[in-house]
Amino acid sequence: MIDLAQLDELARRLSSLVPPGLREGREELQQNFKSVLQAGLGKLDLVTREEFEVQRAVLARTREKLEALERDLAALGGEAPKPPQQH
Repeated sequence: MIDLAQLDELARRLSSLVPPGLREGREELQQNFKSVLQAGLGKLDLVTREEFEVQRAVLARTREKLEALERDLAALGGEAPKPPQQH
């Protein structure tokens, strides 16, 4: 999810960069900046930090299981097990 408070802050910062002569419509500009930012960010395929961390943990567990299976398979085949790869 997009943090709307951060989006508001970014819109405020952008509107503060507008030259003084154009600041009459500052509130309108700020709202336009916010709308454009929200639309642009909404089109991106983003995940939350929590979703990312969950998937990273799943990948780590899967990698551990795969390495264990490779060791077991190598032991059954009489081969020396390969050392785990660094990730």
